[in-house]
Amino acid sequence: MKVARLHEYGGPDVLVYEDAPKPEPAAGEVLIKVESASVNFADVVRRKNDPYPAPSPLPFIPGSEIAGVVEALGEGVTTIPVGTKVFASLENGGAGGYAQYAVAKVGKVIPLPEGLTPDQACSLVVAGMTALQTLTDCAQLQPGETVLVQAAGGGVGTYAVQLAKLLGAGKVIAAASTPAKRELALKLGADAAIDYTQPDWAKEVRELTGGKGVDVVLEATGGDILTQSIQAMGPFGRIVVFGVSSGERKPVNPYTMLGLNQSLITYYVGGWFQWRPQQAVAALLKLIGFIKSGKINVQIGHVLPLSKAAEAHHILAARASAGKIILKPWP
Repeated sequence: MKVARLHEYGGPDVLVYEDAPKPEPAAGEVLIKVESASVNFADVVRRKNDPYPAPSPLPFIPGSEIAGVVEALGEGVTTIPVGTKVFASLENGGAGGYAQYAVAKVGKVIPLPEGLTPDQACSLVVAGMTALQTLTDCAQLQPGETVLVQAAGGGVGTYAVQLAKLLGAGKVIAAASTPAKRELALKLGADAAIDYTQPDWAKEVRELTGGKGVDVVLEATGGDILTQSIQAMGPFGRIVVFGVSSGERKPVNPYTMLGLNQSLITYYVGGWFQWRPQQAVAALLKLIGFIKSGKINVQIGHVLPLSKAAEAHHILAARASAGKIILKPWP
């Protein structure tokens, strides 16, 4: 089979399109012929060998989310017939998806809901659930509250803007790095859009909230943006951190947040499935319902062949994608 794999850590061009043995499903596993593979920022982190909750041993095939058709069943698997259209999250914190075939634990394989395309389905877990759970299970968003969505033009951000409005946010402020992404966020329902690459953006957020500051921040950039995001919060504000795309891991001083009773919360989707699976599944089903009913539109920014995996990572690095990037393994 064809894969996009790395034999060394580094920039996007370490991803090599090459042949690899077709995997065999072990007991309790399912072999899936991959139709769509989602590109997530976690793939970039692991390609660079930056700190990540799961190891990335070389040679390494990135990719945590796939959609496709069940090709074969491992011993003991009886619940999903061969030929079933499915989407799945992969093991080892999400690895093996940039391939024509991948294996997944049967418990992480879900029949493709009617009305969803494979491209949409393979964005549900990392991007969609992150957006939904950071707003609900983590930040406990209340109707009428103000939400700041960082990286609002990305995979998580485009979900989060729509979900925040759907969940009753009083005002959604989208922060994005390009005019096109800010325009997209406004089309998706944001009440205002700002450029968070500008030095005074936190002041602009405060002006948009009448000087009070926002109630909820979704943040995955890190570094100075994290510090400024905390400064943009009001009393009892909650900031949910789910990544560090800048690579800048500057410390946060919690004592600066004491006076305003502010909270910093972290989120990692894999941990929810591992330790609170019932809540994770409930969030996933809720998200699927929103999409099937037309209340949420999945934003696909680029669809590329698997052979262009390195290009997909270049697009991410350049912040040039609005919405999800999908890889297609079959010509």
